[in-house]
Amino acid sequence: MKAVRFHEYGDPSVLRYEDVEQPVPGAGEIRIRVAATSFNSVDGNIRGGFMQGPIPVVLPHTPGIDVAGTVDALGEGVAGIAVGDDVIGFLPMDGTGAAAQYVLAPAEVLTPAPKSVPLADAAALPLVGLTAHQALFDHGKLTAGQRVLINGAGGAVGGYAVQLAKNAGAHVIATAGPRSSQAVTSAGADEVIDYTTTSVTVAVTEPVDLALNLAPVAPDELASLVTLVRPGGVVVNTTVWMPAPSDEERDVRGIDLFVRSDADQLAQLVALADRGELRVDVAERVPLADLPALHARAADGAVHGKVIVVPSAD
Repeated sequence: MKAVRFHEYGDPSVLRYEDVEQPVPGAGEIRIRVAATSFNSVDGNIRGGFMQGPIPVVLPHTPGIDVAGTVDALGEGVAGIAVGDDVIGFLPMDGTGAAAQYVLAPAEVLTPAPKSVPLADAAALPLVGLTAHQALFDHGKLTAGQRVLINGAGGAVGGYAVQLAKNAGAHVIATAGPRSSQAVTSAGADEVIDYTTTSVTVAVTEPVDLALNLAPVAPDELASLVTLVRPGGVVVNTTVWMPAPSDEERDVRGIDLFVRSDADQLAQLVALADRGELRVDVAERVPLADLPALHARAADGAVHGKVIVVPSAD
């Protein structure tokens, strides 16, 4: 089968589109014929060697944390799933990824794919959807009637975070640039702040219960978010190379989010999508052979929105 792998850490040129042996599922594993994986920024950080501590991969390594596809073979002891089922999942970050025609997955990370979107497009959901869900509800404890600031709402995680927060009955304030402001508005934001022209600390005039930072802002900008949060509130930060700010005197907690795979939560997101309450957006569909070029574009800051990566059928 075909896969994209890197045999050493480095820039996007280390990625190779090559022939590898088709994997055989072991106990508790499922082999999936991949309809698509997706590109996530962490893929570039893993390839570059910057995540060897928290995500120690074995070289050569196949990237691709998200998977959408069809069950092709079952390992010993797998129950409740059948060959031919369409599934999606968030694969173990330190394992072999789905930038290939076939991939093995632990059965427990998979959930039935949504019926309302094309199977390949469903690869746009797992990692970023779970990041948004866990930030808002596991860590932010967001409830109806609360006010949430989503800083950096124009990206893939932000699109889901705005929708999920609005569905939960929150008042949603979002920052976005001119290119993505319309998408953020259509996702349900009550207020949109153009961060290119307006300081968020000036624009937000009433305290929020939760500030969610999704943007790679300067440290002083991240620190300023804590001043916008009411006493007892929380700042959740996804840019893990900068610690979340806190304010002990006002009991404002700072939480750094590192997303985890959760098939039950993913099933909840699938159900929302199938009820028409969660939109799955795909900006681009790229052939698997072009994944090295996609990594290069991302390194240059030229990738916007969620990109799925589609293997050839041969």
